[in-house]
Amino acid sequence: MVSNAYTNGAAGLETPLNRADEVKDLLDAVQALIVPFVRAADSDAATKHTGRGLSGPGSHGPRTTLVDHLPPRKLETLLNLEIPAQRRGKEGLLDVVQKTLRYSVNTWDQGFMDKLYASTNAVGLVSELLLAVLNTNAHVYQVSPVLTLIEKHTTRFLANLLGFTSPFAGGISQPGGSASNSTALVIARNTLYPSTKKEGLGGRRFTLFTSAHGHYSLEKAAQIFGLGSDAVISVPVDKQGRMLPAALAALVQQSKDRGETPFFVNATAGTTVLGSFDPLHLLAPICKRHNLWLHVDGSWGGPVAFSPRYLAERLEGVDLADSVAITPHKMLGVPMTCSFLIGRDLRQFHSAMTLPAGYLFHGGEEEDDDDDNEAGDRDPEIYDLADLTPQCGRRADSLKLYLSLSYYGLAHFSSLIDAGFANAEYLLGLLVASPNFLPVSESPLPCWQVCFYYARDGKLSGDENEVSRATSRIARGLIGRGFMVDFAPGERGSFFRVVVNGGTKRGTLDGLVKAIEEAAGELGV
Repeated sequence: MVSNAYTNGAAGLETPLNRADEVKDLLDAVQALIVPFVRAADSDAATKHTGRGLSGPGSHGPRTTLVDHLPPRKLETLLNLEIPAQRRGKEGLLDVVQKTLRYSVNTWDQGFMDKLYASTNAVGLVSELLLAVLNTNAHVYQVSPVLTLIEKHTTRFLANLLGFTSPFAGGISQPGGSASNSTALVIARNTLYPSTKKEGLGGRRFTLFTSAHGHYSLEKAAQIFGLGSDAVISVPVDKQGRMLPAALAALVQQSKDRGETPFFVNATAGTTVLGSFDPLHLLAPICKRHNLWLHVDGSWGGPVAFSPRYLAERLEGVDLADSVAITPHKMLGVPMTCSFLIGRDLRQFHSAMTLPAGYLFHGGEEEDDDDDNEAGDRDPEIYDLADLTPQCGRRADSLKLYLSLSYYGLAHFSSLIDAGFANAEYLLGLLVASPNFLPVSESPLPCWQVCFYYARDGKLSGDENEVSRATSRIARGLIGRGFMVDFAPGERGSFFRVVVNGGTKRGTLDGLVKAIEEAAGELGV
């Protein structure tokens, strides 16, 4: 027999709810662990100029505030991740939280310069908490009224920022830049060739174009959608890593001559390695001439639009694109994930993506009853946003950017972008001034990453494998000093790729250069 606590009998016989007190108890306990985690990174920043981070207590490996770095099998043993048969309650929960914080990378640490993102901030934590409390799905207006309107206003703001001023401009949130690129591919195909939405490829050999330095998500999308990765044609780049317009034009014509159907050009605003920006204003006329959809993958560099200076310098012609991917969780300190696909005309998005689902979408019933739609002069607004996206389950990630903009103001983000570029140039200046580095990047830097070789006294081995091994060993050696950077393959072997941000301190960059030189000396490189 089921106990009274779980029956549908009289209310007096049921156990009263006490969730609010449980929430407060756990939040207080977890907060007591999270705040010191963040504070440790703040304290560590004071030592970064020395080339070494603060050492952590009870180390099992190269323990710093940044990370207690362990190999997978050893870490698995320490974590003891077996699922318990019995309830472990608060004590068990806090044990997991403590271990997660201890053995995870502390991205709040100044030494984290590994990937195209960094830590979030205080308002970022608030936004994640609010989304967890609401725990709703931003797929239809009825269950997420406020969050739906926030997404519509935020994406319209981004569209206007990029120069899309049509009343139909706007966008949709996406679970990452790769998803934005993939969705753009489907929207482009279904818009330019509407029959494909129901009938499939129809015997056509569709082709699409991206730069030789473009992101792998285009090849992955081509595989997913049945085009095949061979349909993605790589366009040569100049020595700065920018797509060559003349090469694109020639490749498009060659594809046509082979009887193929070119339909999509993916230009990149901030490539993953060098940070290059393709010349959008030169690519747009080619796309228009051949009736190609121009998409801009601004997953990394798109947020430079927040700075009037870098919008003009790096994104000239972005307003000529059909769609743009932009990911605020990279440059703007918004929590992961927060990414958008922005378009000049959301009517195209809707026509390309909508499907009948009467059990979910109810045909514009959210329009105000007294709205006469101006006698049909404008299209009805779309409030059930999942009718525009591949996925039905949609987290309201736009709230993260909206709250951040509300808290800090637009001027803050303009200054943040400018500061990131200034920090990158400062690091490049340190490398140029030292005899032990050979920069790959050139000034003015296209974006926030700085690429270079370590070369003692300016001498770099002619053996690519030897250079790559040395770069990898030094990168691993930096972790124990409180720095984490990445590297990428190059013509002379793998080189370092350091990603700064608008909040990186100059002392941190001084310390990084010192740490690389000291680590190389200790390793005999």
